[in-house]
Amino acid sequence: MKNRILWMLPVAACAAALATVSLAGQGDPSYTSVAANKRAAGYAPSSILSPELRQAFVAQGSMPLENPDGIVGWYGYENTAPTPTNPALPQMVPGTGAPMTEAQKTEPDKNVYLHIDGQHGPDAGYDYGDHFLYQGHEAGASVTGGKQGLITRINLDADSAHRVTLLADKDATGQPVQAIDGITWDPWAKRLLLTTENNNAPTYSATLDWPSQVVDISGALGRGGYEGIQDDSDGNVWIVEDVGGSNKPGTTARRPNSFLYRYVPQRKGDLAHGKLQVLQVMNAGHPVTFESQAALNAPDQVALRTYGQSFETRWITIHDTAVDGSTPFQANALAKTAGGTPFKRPENGVFRPGSGFTEFFFDETGDTNATSPENGDPLTGAGGAGGWTSIFKLTQNDPSSSTGRLSLFYEGNEAVAGLDNVTFLSRNLITFVEDAGATLHEQRNALDSCYIFDVSRDYSHGLQPVRWLGLGRDPSATLDAANGGFGVNEDDNEITGVHVSDGNPGANGILGARVPDVSQKKWRWFYTQQHGDNFTWEVTPASRGGDNNGGGDD
Repeated sequence: MKNRILWMLPVAACAAALATVSLAGQGDPSYTSVAANKRAAGYAPSSILSPELRQAFVAQGSMPLENPDGIVGWYGYENTAPTPTNPALPQMVPGTGAPMTEAQKTEPDKNVYLHIDGQHGPDAGYDYGDHFLYQGHEAGASVTGGKQGLITRINLDADSAHRVTLLADKDATGQPVQAIDGITWDPWAKRLLLTTENNNAPTYSATLDWPSQVVDISGALGRGGYEGIQDDSDGNVWIVEDVGGSNKPGTTARRPNSFLYRYVPQRKGDLAHGKLQVLQVMNAGHPVTFESQAALNAPDQVALRTYGQSFETRWITIHDTAVDGSTPFQANALAKTAGGTPFKRPENGVFRPGSGFTEFFFDETGDTNATSPENGDPLTGAGGAGGWTSIFKLTQNDPSSSTGRLSLFYEGNEAVAGLDNVTFLSRNLITFVEDAGATLHEQRNALDSCYIFDVSRDYSHGLQPVRWLGLGRDPSATLDAANGGFGVNEDDNEITGVHVSDGNPGANGILGARVPDVSQKKWRWFYTQQHGDNFTWEVTPASRGGDNNGGGDD
């Protein structure tokens, strides 16, 4: 395979099949750009994958859990609507009678891959292997405090009867685990860290093995519309918030309302004692605040999304357990009071491998509506205020620095919009995936896609990323889209949980510590096709052959 990357020509960004041009790579394989899938009523297209890649599912929503608990009994379903002929089974496909009903889908979300020995499960005599994929679930039946969430583990070496284990659906006090969004592994705390994207719900830590002990850590890390969560090499925990702001009067443009946080523990792995900080960005000598972005296309808002600009940043402490105690608190309100800089639904971020945790890339999903007056040009995104989507680069001297610089890496357009999850494929190649939503899908006549960017390149002159996946829409999601999810579920499929890791559970295994190489079997690449049938997929280079489920060699 030639060491090159195939890139799209800028003006063809909205075309179904985009022209490509070859640029010199840095030892990376080529990825051919593919077409986006069309959206039409009743149309359920299969996904389109770059010819250099293959994928195989490792779990799907209809798989039964090996250890069900009440209505929580399947990887992607809760039995809130039993089938007419057997109440022990959920109605996964609505019947023909009125009213048509459908069981609640659990929506498995972000993924964490670990290669680790000595894990257990409900079957004491079974060898569960040593390759595992962990995820929280972000939807569920109504329970006290929100929605019934759960934590599952896909046992990648296991047979179908032991394939998916329910690690927990209740916390250590016996309360229902709330719906979960973000997840990461903290090697110093030896806990999974889980976010709930709910200002009133806990931020959790959870032990790794079955049965998992889940505890509320929001007395130190706070509560918010938290989504992305990531450790750095100093043991700090970076949190990206996704809280949709109110619409600016008379428009579909949303006011920036979400923040970037950093939890600084007293010592690595301490999830009870430390400081929560919010990022503040300075523009022309003044902070960019919630108030300064109230107007349509506010100058501060446009400035941050202008190529070639660089802005000073600093971290401001908004909560310190040594001073403020350990009662759970809402971070969003404190961030606004302290003059933190809100973004337009920033969802996830990751450190660049090989940067010594000095370069942090994060996205904002934007308004996910083609009518937003803050979108900018539909082909290039120029002149906008983050309506389509934006990718930012935060640079610091070290991960614990109190100051840094923020710059725009990429401004989206109609074809590349609503970016959400992110992971690095190599030192320079980063993939962002779309969560554009059904409204924008219909407006642009295209479903979600996954894109590869080269962070060593300049995107300010119209260069566009490679689309390695044009997501399809499975029949279940197509049926939901035509019927409003039957009042309980989402519609079009969404891409989430994109994740590349070698599974190392130590400090050297956190994302950004080592440079990924997906040509090697030990580096594994996953994503979840959320909504509908809720498939979780493993992606492999075609050059590696049929080793999707073969495990890693370390």
